[in-house]
Amino acid sequence: MAKASLFVPLVFSFIFISTAQSAIHPTDFAALQLIKNSLTDVPSSAAAAPRFFSSWNFSSVDPCSSFAGVTCSSSSSRVTILTLGTGLSGSPGLAGILSPAIAQLSELNQLILFAGIVTGPIPPQLASLRNLKVISLTNNRLTGEIPAGIFRLPNLHTLDLSRNQLSGAIPASITALGQLKVLVLASNKFSGQMPRALPSQLLHLDLSGNFLSGTLPSQMPALLRYLSLSNNRMWGPLNGLEALSELAYLDLSMNQFGGPIPKSLFRPSITSMLLQRNNLSGGVPQSPPWPPAIGSTVDLSHNFLTGELTTALIGAETLFLNNNRLTGGVPEEYVESVEAGTMKTLYLQHNYITGFPLEMGAEMPDTAAVCVSYNCMAAPPVGLAACPASAGDQLSRPAYQCSAFHNSSGSNSLD
Repeated sequence: MAKASLFVPLVFSFIFISTAQSAIHPTDFAALQLIKNSLTDVPSSAAAAPRFFSSWNFSSVDPCSSFAGVTCSSSSSRVTILTLGTGLSGSPGLAGILSPAIAQLSELNQLILFAGIVTGPIPPQLASLRNLKVISLTNNRLTGEIPAGIFRLPNLHTLDLSRNQLSGAIPASITALGQLKVLVLASNKFSGQMPRALPSQLLHLDLSGNFLSGTLPSQMPALLRYLSLSNNRMWGPLNGLEALSELAYLDLSMNQFGGPIPKSLFRPSITSMLLQRNNLSGGVPQSPPWPPAIGSTVDLSHNFLTGELTTALIGAETLFLNNNRLTGGVPEEYVESVEAGTMKTLYLQHNYITGFPLEMGAEMPDTAAVCVSYNCMAAPPVGLAACPASAGDQLSRPAYQCSAFHNSSGSNSLD
């Protein structure tokens, strides 16, 4: 009798295991085993830190219904979405390498890897996954070049490989991605020039924090809404941006771009314009005033902008024009915008400005940050000292600098 009582649970256990394995396609079941063998949860000192693979029990549960990060098609029991890692703030992520077995998940349309310390190359076998729409492998330690086959995936919508250690050039073949709308390759080690052409339907492009050089493509995707090329080694004029009528976010900071800022960029659709630390010249566009969107930020600091400050930027909430070669007095409209609370930050330090029209006894709102130090005013108006430490201790420029600058019409040798 004892043997019989033990036998029944074993039979049921065997039946359950077989059922669990058969609920997912056997090819995908085997692939998931290989994927797990190539990765591991990073140990954490936090007792409650979530462990991604704790639910991946191949002997007793159905991967389609019980494995964290696995989503299957209800009709074919094939894996369609694979999300590796929890993405939770308390999780240290995964370690190991990405297994080429991912390519055995032939109906996969989304592959996501959350932050961790996964190393090694991106498997070139991913190029066989023709249904892939999203590849997001961010904030790890992936190395090598992007496999060329990825740039031939017909349905790829999003490619995000940011914050890794990837290198090489961005190939011209990227134009073959006829469905690509989001390309994020920020914070890697890519070098060379940008491709002369990009997918025409691209909406979001972030190549910041690399070693890219050369000039902007002569024709940028007309539908771009987000463009970041900051912290590279690019140079040349900004003419290629003139046709971007849908652009809302622009960050070209910390490069070597030169020439004037195209007037066409000053339009209401732009919510952020970050052009600081370049070699831009010319003046701020003339009126009519540019009415930026609420909450907008404009940073044109650390350039070579000249001439008098126009009223074109009075609608910005945060405005940095410091460390340029601006002259003349500050228009009253800027003071009124700060007093009304529309403009909360106005940095004008390290220019050659000669006046700030603040009435005697008037005070700026407590929420305002205004800095006009180190200009050609005998003394900045009282209360306009919300300056960063880098503004220096001197309130005004030495008189000889001001006279020499104005006599030479803005010589570049004075700062």
